[in-house]
Amino acid sequence: MATTVADYLLARLREWGVDHVFGYPGDGINGLLGAFGRADDQPRFVQSRHEEMSAFEAVGYAKFSGRVGVCAATSGPGAIHLLNGLYDAKLDHVPVVAIVGQTNRSAMGGSYQQEVDLLSLFKDVASDYVQMVTVPQQLPNVIDRAIRTAMTRHAPTAVIVPNDVQELAYEPPGHEFKMVPSSLGIDWPTPVPDDAALRKAADVLNVGRKVAILVGQGARGARGEVEEVATRLGAGVAKALLGKDVLSDDLPYVTGAIGLLGTRPSYEMMKDCDTLLTVGSSFPYTQFMPPLDQARAVQIDIDGAMVGMRYPYEVNLVGDAAATLRGLIPLLHRREDRSWQESLSRKVAGWWDTMAAEAGVPASAEGMVNPMRLFAELSPRLPDDAIVAADSGSSANWYARQLRFRRDMRGSLSGNLATMGPGVPYGIGAKFAHPERPVIVFEGDGAMQMNGLAELVTIRRYWQDWHDPRLVVAVLHNNDLNQVTWELRAMGGTPKFVESQALPDISYADFAASIGLEARTVTDPDEIAGAWEAALAADRPTVLDVRCDPNIPPIPPHATFEQMKDAAEALVKGDQNRWAVIKEGLRTKAQELLHSS
Repeated sequence: MATTVADYLLARLREWGVDHVFGYPGDGINGLLGAFGRADDQPRFVQSRHEEMSAFEAVGYAKFSGRVGVCAATSGPGAIHLLNGLYDAKLDHVPVVAIVGQTNRSAMGGSYQQEVDLLSLFKDVASDYVQMVTVPQQLPNVIDRAIRTAMTRHAPTAVIVPNDVQELAYEPPGHEFKMVPSSLGIDWPTPVPDDAALRKAADVLNVGRKVAILVGQGARGARGEVEEVATRLGAGVAKALLGKDVLSDDLPYVTGAIGLLGTRPSYEMMKDCDTLLTVGSSFPYTQFMPPLDQARAVQIDIDGAMVGMRYPYEVNLVGDAAATLRGLIPLLHRREDRSWQESLSRKVAGWWDTMAAEAGVPASAEGMVNPMRLFAELSPRLPDDAIVAADSGSSANWYARQLRFRRDMRGSLSGNLATMGPGVPYGIGAKFAHPERPVIVFEGDGAMQMNGLAELVTIRRYWQDWHDPRLVVAVLHNNDLNQVTWELRAMGGTPKFVESQALPDISYADFAASIGLEARTVTDPDEIAGAWEAALAADRPTVLDVRCDPNIPPIPPHATFEQMKDAAEALVKGDQNRWAVIKEGLRTKAQELLHSS
């Protein structure tokens, strides 16, 4: 039987080392599906419940494996459904390749069923590379470029293959005019700035007396180098949300997250520092960085298009984070005065005491728990090789502030798109990337109802293939779209609008149990520790249905007077939860005041 275009496409993916394709079937990719059958499901087709979930699973796979993620969808609606997950990849700089079907070439332009102009549809989300294959000879060059571009630009790319082209006999490009042969593989350089640029950066950093370091996901491969720089300069280190797993929170000078979800030590460090070194981060919120006329600053990033942004950096170094820091370290003077770093370390120790105290604040009513305690109880119980995913919403608040990561733990969320719904599919992608590692997902009940429940079915289908079966989904069950409720109060000065914010009350544990997963409902704070221990010892995936208090406020430690005033005014206007919110807010804020005194 002749090799078809679809057969060759899968063979090419195998040659690139692609071992999973996250997708959903449809007649626009029938030729591809037939090729999977002929190839004995190599690479493996992982079926989600929805194409958006396929894209999120590819993003999670890529984030936690460091390899390219691949997703596939049919023409028309299937292609459209991929977009949100691909935008998540685009904004978080994740390499993902989408393989998308299209109607037959003979029908294109004829307003045919499910015909969508896919090149136009994908031209923004896959702006680095999107191409349609219209003849077999195109295929190797197009798929190779899509993979190389995704890996090089850390971005999503898209390959569109009409259904009839998938079933054509494959013919390679020839040695003739207007043919484009291609080849496999890529060897990566390790770019480093020149010596003069490194000296300029060292000159800035050496004269600083209060040095702050900000690291993002681009510094993940430079852990030891960042630690050495912080030690030499007597600096503190804050972490952008996507860089939470770059450095261990056990290091006394690591101030934790920065920004609206950040910590008070990070906020105060940036407010007081005289020098800033940013490594592998494009953290967008300038207001949480030093005042513009206060600090001299150096940035290191591998992408020249991303340097010089967000802050008036004096020196912008383009290069690999680890290699650049290795070149910089011999030029840095060891600071003998450690008072700045020691003062930061004291603040960090006090902050963790505050977080423990806030997690211990009782809920506003019986049968509910303080959501912070759910995270605080897990933190010391996290396996050393755990992977943690958090969904957008209030779960991201507590993920950022309450979890202490140790050296080899991994964690991520939708950092820049901040979309709802990627938590569970991220966890699935992580399990296919690392089937030997335990995975924990924190999911708000809004995101759970949006799509997490359906993806539990995906977990049910595949979990027995994973070497380590532990995938724990902890649902923050408060029957409220809680993050937006608090944003209405604090940013809009608007009381909770019940019709938009209230969620129907269902049992997530009952649903999980009905499909054969381990499940447990938690309504007592004293049950949390035991629930985590049981879930982390279980022989199958577990759903923890945790009844959380919606009235525990996610008060930023640097909340402005204006935000506090707006929230108070919103409550006075008739918020149905006003008295519980006021009581819990006072209890929570009191812990910060007590432990900072």
